[in-house]
Amino acid sequence: MTGALTQISRTEHLPARIAAQFARQIQEGDLKPGDKLPTENTMSKNFGVSRTVIREAIAQLRNEGMIETRQGVGAFVIDRPTRHIRLDDRRQMDTHGFRDLFQLRVPLEIEAAGLAATYHRAEHLRQLDEALQRMSVAGGDDGIVADLDFHRIIAAATGNDYFVQFLGAVSDRILQTIVESRERTRLDEIVAIVNREHTELRDAIAARDPVRARAAMRAHMVGSAERIALRLEFYL
Repeated sequence: MTGALTQISRTEHLPARIAAQFARQIQEGDLKPGDKLPTENTMSKNFGVSRTVIREAIAQLRNEGMIETRQGVGAFVIDRPTRHIRLDDRRQMDTHGFRDLFQLRVPLEIEAAGLAATYHRAEHLRQLDEALQRMSVAGGDDGIVADLDFHRIIAAATGNDYFVQFLGAVSDRILQTIVESRERTRLDEIVAIVNREHTELRDAIAARDPVRARAAMRAHMVGSAERIALRLEFYL
């Protein structure tokens, strides 16, 4: 199986391209439910990239509902719902692409936050807290993975699998947004801002206040867009 993996061009968005290779193997049946992915070290050598890039690719596959990770054990292919959305788009994100992404993402994420505040379980709060901790400790590249996980957990906390699928389908674009914003701002500054926004969102969900959670997510979306020089338009 590892023989089918190929090194990735440096001009491509690395985590997304690696995730796409594994996704094709899963979709074509070369990787089946229960199969274990190679170790991070093995994938890093096979693809010719850093382990951080591999972690981001694994996070994307997890967000798309294709794999699960078991701490200290590895990543495994899981059974996926019959209906599963995956965008096969190899274009690098530009200003128009980011705007299109936010036009879709904003209503989905705001509604997900409100539903998560209403329907979350204790395990979701625990997972949100773990992701927040990882973002605080891993202010560098690993913090990007924690950021993606935070939004995936909110989607899962809605109790509605469509949110998980739709947001998972654009997870590689969301990842590119995070990377782009970090390239425009000093890392310590952006980590502090993003952690504050995520903490406000977590607290609103914990309080089971859907109105406050929606407002917190809206503020986070506005901030995320502004950090890549986009101005969101609201009509309500």
